Amino acid sequence: MRAAVIQFPGSNCDRDMAVAIRAITGAETSLIWHRASELPQGVDLIAIPGGFSYGDYLRSGAMAARSPIMRAVVQAAEQGVPVLGVCNGFQILTEAGLLPGALMRNAGIRFVCRTVALTVENTHSAFTSGYAAAEKIHIPVAHHDGNYFADDPTLDRLEGEGQVAFRYAETVNGSARNIAGVLNKAGNILGMMPHPERMIDPVHGGSGGRRLFEGLVRQLA
Repeated sequence: MRAAVIQFPGSNCDRDMAVAIRAITGAETSLIWHRASELPQGVDLIAIPGGFSYGDYLRSGAMAARSPIMRAVVQAAEQGVPVLGVCNGFQILTEAGLLPGALMRNAGIRFVCRTVALTVENTHSAFTSGYAAAEKIHIPVAHHDGNYFADDPTLDRLEGEGQVAFRYAETVNGSARNIAGVLNKAGNILGMMPHPERMIDPVHGGSGGRRLFEGLVRQLA
C-alpha cells in the first residue's frame, strides 16, 4: 500500500497525518509538495491535511485548490483512488469541486478547538466501514472556518444518497444540519473537519479516529 500526503505552504498537520497512516496501515507514505505535477506511481491513498494553506488568504483552501498537484489529485480521484481531506483539506476539496458545498466562518466568528462528539451516519464507504451505524465517536476539531454550507436541494440530496459521513452530536460551528463530514457520490472522497489522525491511540485521549484508517486497510487489501 502506498499513500501520499499533500503539503502546501501553511500545512501544519501533514506530519501528523503521515505518522497516523504509517502507524496504522503500514503504508509507504510520501510527503508531496504542492508544486509537484505528479503523484507517486501506484498510489492507493491521498490525504490532504489540515493547516492554513496560503495563510487562508482570499478564502480558506481557494488558492491551494489551484496548486499544480491538485490536477493530479483530481485525476486520481476520478479514477477511484481514495482521497481524505481533513479540516483545511476539506476546504480544499470543496474549492476544487471534488465535494459539494462550502466551509464558511464559524458561527460566532470564533476559533473552535476541542474534542467533540460525532455520530456516524454512513458505514458503507472505505473510510467509515470500521464504524457501526449511529455510533458515537469523539474526535478533536481545530478550525475557524468549519461552518459547512450548501443550499437545501444539495443538502437533501446528500442526505438522501447517504453522502453525509459524520454529523456533530451538538452544534459546534453552525454547520448546516450539523454536518461534520461529506462523501462524494462514488464514496471514494471524504472531507471532514474533525481530525481523526489526532485520535488514534488512547495515550492521545482516545482512539475514535483509528478505525477510519483501519477500515481503509481492509477495503484496499
